[in-house]
Amino acid sequence: MSSKGKFDISVINASTVLSDDQIRPVVAALQKQVSQHFAPAWGTDARLTFVPKGHQPAPKSWWLAILDNSDQAGALGYHDLTNEGLPLGKVFAGSDVAYGYQWSVTASHELLEMLADPDINLTVFVQSDATRGLIYMHEVCDACEADELGYRIDGVLVSDFVYPAWFESFWSVGAAQFDQQKKIDKPFDLLPGGYIGVFDVRAGTGWQQLTADVPVDVANAGAVVDALRRPATYRYDMRPRIGSRRERRRTPRDRWLRSNVRVPAGVAGG
Repeated sequence: MSSKGKFDISVINASTVLSDDQIRPVVAALQKQVSQHFAPAWGTDARLTFVPKGHQPAPKSWWLAILDNSDQAGALGYHDLTNEGLPLGKVFAGSDVAYGYQWSVTASHELLEMLADPDINLTVFVQSDATRGLIYMHEVCDACEADELGYRIDGVLVSDFVYPAWFESFWSVGAAQFDQQKKIDKPFDLLPGGYIGVFDVRAGTGWQQLTADVPVDVANAGAVVDALRRPATYRYDMRPRIGSRRERRRTPRDRWLRSNVRVPAGVAGG
């Protein structure tokens, strides 16, 4: 963290589908989102620095790497942490383009979730009775992550995100602000296209994904368990990609790897 109380994050262009000029305005919009919208709600701010193709990120900075896909991430040596063991976020821009999604929304999503839970280890436990309860992943964009739910900053589409009240089951409908765009009206609610990872403490089945396709009171453990037993509409791209936050959350920490990224030969660092 810098002396001004902001985390330093290097936004690295390691993609072959996006030019530096395409990424720069997105970084500027993300800076505004973090400092003007996210920080007032969550109390965490960051200073973003764009790293052009072939250049090195600053030492002691967190990384947000713009990549083509998970295969490229592995091939280039972008693993679970930076080479200094610091938080690393990945944006698979090539995959987004292939599936028809806005990569800027994914970048916003990944950045905000990295700031809210940099070690990918935070959860929220809701105990419904003496013997039953659910653990929820502490992810701040999953519930409202669809492109059509986002909003624009200087023409750049960014992700909506939930507020702390979303994780607080005591709020009644409409009693607090639950997301930036004010589209959610109660705790743990999922908007169309949204999802959340849940862990039933009694079932022993590990992390499962609850989607908005199956209407349910997400704060009710019994109702959620019943919903998880019913078929849901899944898409291939909803599976956790290798290197994604959801995949890393399920990976034992002693198996996390530091990055070993190298600047291509003949390209000067900066």
